[in-house]
Amino acid sequence: MSGQSSLDFQCFWIKEVPVKIILSSDEYGELIPAIQQAVEKAGHECTYVGPGPGEEKDWPVVTSDAVARVASGEFDEGIVMCWTGTGATIAANKVKGIRAALCGDAETAKGARVWNHANVLALSMRKTSLPLAREILQSWFETPYSSDDWNLKQIQSIRDLESKA
Repeated sequence: MSGQSSLDFQCFWIKEVPVKIILSSDEYGELIPAIQQAVEKAGHECTYVGPGPGEEKDWPVVTSDAVARVASGEFDEGIVMCWTGTGATIAANKVKGIRAALCGDAETAKGARVWNHANVLALSMRKTSLPLAREILQSWFETPYSSDDWNLKQIQSIRDLESKA
């Protein structure tokens, strides 16, 4: 892939252990192959589940099916998309064990990782340009979860809320 449809990543967020990523969307757009190529170029596995070009699927269904595979441990993390990103985020967060964050910039992606231990990145297909996607993905994958006591307490509080639901 070249030109404008490429994210032109320069081997960022390469980790010693490859990460398995599931990518989903309710409609096919230019972000899908660009993200998939970037994730694979960084040495990770990226599996797309969703419609092909010219097709559509219901965002609650495609999103919840994808993130259930993260919750089960089949995949390490997920990237979900819909037109605004909001619907995919809502659907993803209905699945126990999922902490999805709708990120419109790199700083939000970083915060979602550090403070929220987000395991699913949600993106707006309408608002996320290829250069912005590059910035968000780089921040997302370069930022580790925080292990300080305060943040771990917050994550435990989320788990406690899930167990009450």
